[in-house]
Amino acid sequence: MSNRIRGITLLELLVALAIAGIVLSMGLPQWGRWMAERDLRDRADALLHALDRARSEAVKRGVRVDVCPAAGGECPGLPAAWEGGWTIVAAPVAGSDAPATVIAREPAARRGITIRGNRPVADYVSYTSLGYARRIDGALQMGTFATCRTGYKLRKVILANSGRARVEQTTEDCP
Repeated sequence: MSNRIRGITLLELLVALAIAGIVLSMGLPQWGRWMAERDLRDRADALLHALDRARSEAVKRGVRVDVCPAAGGECPGLPAAWEGGWTIVAAPVAGSDAPATVIAREPAARRGITIRGNRPVADYVSYTSLGYARRIDGALQMGTFATCRTGYKLRKVILANSGRARVEQTTEDCP
């Protein structure tokens, strides 16, 4: 019986490292692009889920629930960039002295992602106790959030007049 120790030679190791280097050099740029696209998709999905949750909480609690950009200060407040994160806030029950209840907070997006709402949803989204999206003054509230990153395709979060939201990937390039 032979008691030789088997292993790999230096030449075999160098060839394997060269092949691994070639594979990595081809795959890493695509990996970075895939991660950036994933971040953009995740931001749009997070906003969609926040709107769905706010609607659900409004119906469950029987009070108005608002979703506001975190940078805007008060909820509802001044128009602000949504990429800074957002807050879901339930109004106090009518006749109560209790303050508004913060249901959830979403942290800021990664650098390079922008989220802008058109005029009806630029400063806040508010749901009534029946689950309809209505402005504080009672006007119908529907609109579109544009989720963007330079060099990628625009993703839209669309709020319908029923209060339901959906995500749509467009063929438009982000500026």
